[in-house]
Amino acid sequence: MSQELPIERIMQTGLLTCEPDTPLWMAAERMAARQCSSIVVVRAGQPLGIWTERDALAVNFSDPDAGRLPISQVMSQPIASLHRTTAIGEATLRFGAERRRHFLVVDDGGTPVGILSQTDVALNQGLEPYLRLREVQAAMRQRALVLEGTQLLAQAARSMRLSECDAVVVKCADGELGILTERDLVRFVARHPGNMAIEGLASRPLLTVHQNDTLIAARDLLMNHRVRHLAVLDEADEVIGLLGFRDMLAGAEYLYMQDLRNALEQRDRALAQSRENLQLAERIIDASLDGIIITDSSSRIEFVNRAFTHMTGYTAEEAIGKTPEILSSGRHDAVFYHQMWESLKRSGYWRGEIWNRRKSGELFLELLTITAISDESDAVTHYAALFSDITHMRENEERIRKLAYYDALTGLPNRRLLEDRLELAIRHAHRNQTRLAVIFVDLDHFKEVNDTLGHAFGDELLVMMAERLQLRLREDDTLARLGGDEFLVLLPDLEEIDEITRIARRLVEAVREPCVIEGQEFRLGCSLGISLYPDDASTAESLVHNADVAMYRAKQAGRNGYRLYRNEMNLQEDRQRALETALRDAFINGEGLQLHYQPVFERESDRLYGAEALLRWHHPLLGSVPPIDVVTLAERAGLLPQLDEFILEQICGQLAAWSVIGVGPVPISINLSARQFWQHDLPVRVATKLKEHKLPPGLLGFEISERTLLDKPHQAAVVLKRLRRLGGLVAINDFGTGYASLGYLQDLPVSMLKIDRRFVQHLDSGQRGSAAIVAAVAGMAREMELRLAAVGVETEAQREVLARHGVELIQGYLIGQPVPADLFASRYLESRSDVTPQNA
Repeated sequence: MSQELPIERIMQTGLLTCEPDTPLWMAAERMAARQCSSIVVVRAGQPLGIWTERDALAVNFSDPDAGRLPISQVMSQPIASLHRTTAIGEATLRFGAERRRHFLVVDDGGTPVGILSQTDVALNQGLEPYLRLREVQAAMRQRALVLEGTQLLAQAARSMRLSECDAVVVKCADGELGILTERDLVRFVARHPGNMAIEGLASRPLLTVHQNDTLIAARDLLMNHRVRHLAVLDEADEVIGLLGFRDMLAGAEYLYMQDLRNALEQRDRALAQSRENLQLAERIIDASLDGIIITDSSSRIEFVNRAFTHMTGYTAEEAIGKTPEILSSGRHDAVFYHQMWESLKRSGYWRGEIWNRRKSGELFLELLTITAISDESDAVTHYAALFSDITHMRENEERIRKLAYYDALTGLPNRRLLEDRLELAIRHAHRNQTRLAVIFVDLDHFKEVNDTLGHAFGDELLVMMAERLQLRLREDDTLARLGGDEFLVLLPDLEEIDEITRIARRLVEAVREPCVIEGQEFRLGCSLGISLYPDDASTAESLVHNADVAMYRAKQAGRNGYRLYRNEMNLQEDRQRALETALRDAFINGEGLQLHYQPVFERESDRLYGAEALLRWHHPLLGSVPPIDVVTLAERAGLLPQLDEFILEQICGQLAAWSVIGVGPVPISINLSARQFWQHDLPVRVATKLKEHKLPPGLLGFEISERTLLDKPHQAAVVLKRLRRLGGLVAINDFGTGYASLGYLQDLPVSMLKIDRRFVQHLDSGQRGSAAIVAAVAGMAREMELRLAAVGVETEAQREVLARHGVELIQGYLIGQPVPADLFASRYLESRSDVTPQNA
């Protein structure tokens, strides 16, 4: 990428922020969920500081309260910033000079608009030629830091910080090797794993590459597995180093520096051999196409060649006796020059790109190498600087690359680059047995825009459409322009068909939004065709062709929509869209969608203990839709946040309303599906909703399926702890159906077990198995000091059996069926002191 392009073209626009009082664990959790390397701390929209993956090394994992500290106490401040128009080349120089990893990108008013990392710049430098020619051993770190698996997390983090390592190899007890990275430490801050041995935290197995493999093969391995580091093995398969993408960049920089230094050393040897003929040596230097400056030890210029005069405009008479500061551009601060001189003192040379100014005032970018020249006693007597103007070279490189792979109008990848990426994505999907999709996008009636308003107007409209479409895609998706008003979208790594159709709907909606150009407002539409790998085709050419065919079907069906290549998929999708539309409408107008409340009583005293909220949806055409179908539909349609918001708002609003009218609310519990339970921001949203309605702690509880907790018990424990902090009850609502060891219970912070209705229903039928299960669960609950409830109680006989086993709470049609909120209030809340269970 051209060094003159502004950094806003490559910066990350999805700025992750948090408030100063945000607990460190919560900020780290958000970074892990977004896979971001930094989070900006803001107050009233203004940045105060930044916390990065590197800062995770400073967390004291031996302190249980370290993760609860407000992020304002551990953030780095102030934040270094760059203006959005800063050139990429200048940003590159500042990264190296200031030894930073992140810069905040701001606009003219100082408002943050994005974040720029060292990796963003690195990924736009084009290293393929270097990677294909070099082996792994040329770029790897010669010594990898290896830690014993028994070492504690806090000690490991300190070792990484002191060694300035972003990853360490972990030697586990079973002989297997793992790896621990800065990104892992961020996840540990979020999960609160405690100061445990790193053997249980390291990622395994450790991915490896041999020292004689090419760097391009190592690069592909890193990208395909989405990891940051590989262990390097020698001929005996022993670990001799680590390799990451930054090492490849550093290796390229080092080897280039070595080549240039070798050239300077050869020139120095030539000068030494020709000392007897100084005029010959001067003619050699003077004939060089590179600019050369020789200064004394105080940086006073003693000699310049003709190339220096040609590039800078200063004659030898004007330069000799002065310092190189006459060329200063003013674009580098004191820190940059301090780092330069430190490198010269430490290693005897410095190499880098630097902006200088000609005598005419024109800025130019030069590749500069400075070498310290010492006498026999190693005292520096002179400095030799060799530089070349690379401004036009960088511009030409970028121009050629743009012409070959990018559309000149929109800046999007062209057909050639799209085909390369599609071929690579197909190989990746074949290797990993995953799906990918191709979406053919054609703007409807675009020719009429060109004919009536002109091609200049049409070009501006195409640029606007390209920006809109790009914003609706995922980070790894590719949007390309094929020509005219045709675009192609590549969607790799898809898990289900619904994900494709959700993206297609977003693209249609993006194009359909009003367009305003030169004061004129109008609307466009688009027709989309979708083909899938491997369902519809196995080659890039066939996938694009099938997507084109499907696009024409969309036009024939009325335009402004999308079609899939296979007709049977379209029929299923049409029905799915009808259900999604009905559910969306229900969220807006509340048609047929409401909550019923089923009471839970204390068995011995017949006092009302609480209630369970149950979702009900009766559609005029579809009839009654079961709650589990509503949740499944919401998950597939991407409506789960709206469903959660509806349920939380209804329950919290109802609890607040009951408090206002003085009927005294009771705790209400919500059933959570697996997808709802694993939403990373669930506890935050619940806490926010309770605060909005000014509800005291303990009025909102949660019921989770046993199978949900068994899938990932350690991660589930973290989520349950966060829910318990809200003060409400946390129950397992189908206990006994998981068919797994009960030992996991001691690690899960639950407060209640609910015996599943299938065991309760057989208590009065004489089946000994159900009674034995109830007795066992009751005994275990008492030992673990957990509340115990029975669900689905329908007969007095069942109630008597439950009484014999000491079950505290009962719920079922025998004592009360689910009823609307107003009926629940009049029947159970208005006279709670006298209420007794009743058949309803």
